[in-house]
Amino acid sequence: MTHASSLISGLRSVAFNVPDMALAEDFYTRVWGLSVAAREAGALYLRATGADHHVLALHQQEGPAQIRHVTLRARSLQALQQAAAAVQSAGGRVVQPLAELKSPGGGTAVSIADPDGRVFQLVFGDALHTDTSVQPDAPIRLAHAVLNSHDVEASRVFLEQVLDFSLADRTRIMAFMRCNSDHHSIALGDTDNDALNHVAFVVADTEAVMRGGGRMKDAGFGIEWGPGRHGPGNNVFNYFVGPFDIVIEYTSDVQQIDDSYEAGQPGDWTWPPGRVDQWGISAPPSAALKVAQRAVLFAPT
Repeated sequence: MTHASSLISGLRSVAFNVPDMALAEDFYTRVWGLSVAAREAGALYLRATGADHHVLALHQQEGPAQIRHVTLRARSLQALQQAAAAVQSAGGRVVQPLAELKSPGGGTAVSIADPDGRVFQLVFGDALHTDTSVQPDAPIRLAHAVLNSHDVEASRVFLEQVLDFSLADRTRIMAFMRCNSDHHSIALGDTDNDALNHVAFVVADTEAVMRGGGRMKDAGFGIEWGPGRHGPGNNVFNYFVGPFDIVIEYTSDVQQIDDSYEAGQPGDWTWPPGRVDQWGISAPPSAALKVAQRAVLFAPT
């Protein structure tokens, strides 16, 4: 059986280095549907319509886009301390020790890296918005971040030992990791590098996923995979390659599970020939998507 994490309550945000802040702000606000929560010199913090202070942090830096860290919300100050204490014995390290965050959103945080350099910022007591809403076409929150791994089983064990995630489902190429009632908040993709695979944003419903596809197409960003409905997680999806080769997904209907959920194995998740999702109406992931899913590496720490 799976279990919710005793340490982590959810996925809050993802931070990137990008080479063109003006282009990024225009895209993620005008096209993608986020709004500005805060800005600093060389940094921009973008919120969805939910309570999270921000779901995307963008930092100006020349060169290819990089992922700086994935931010997870901790359940307590003690959870931060427990994770920091556990990381070294799991082969990782503390990147930034426990301290009050001075950046927008605040809270107390610790940053840790796994043995392959994926950085997780854990935060507790960060600011929340009270003016929450569900709008027809705006993202509400993050659904999940999928990270490539050249050794999925080792990456899975790290998340289990240090952050008390549990395996929700295992397919031939993916391990879906759970920390709350969402089927997965982090997933690990079986590849030969350790880049970001994609970040998924929850929208209100299937209609919003579809309208988002049309809006992105109008803006010159075609659907690179979708529309479809996944097996594990049961979520509806459209995938896109955004600016700087960052792969982003609109999704809805994320399956909600509890501790009685039995983790599936690869044999439980097979498709008829030619299919890669439940519906089977769209083409497989595009060549451009597959390239981009390997392009955005974690920034060196």
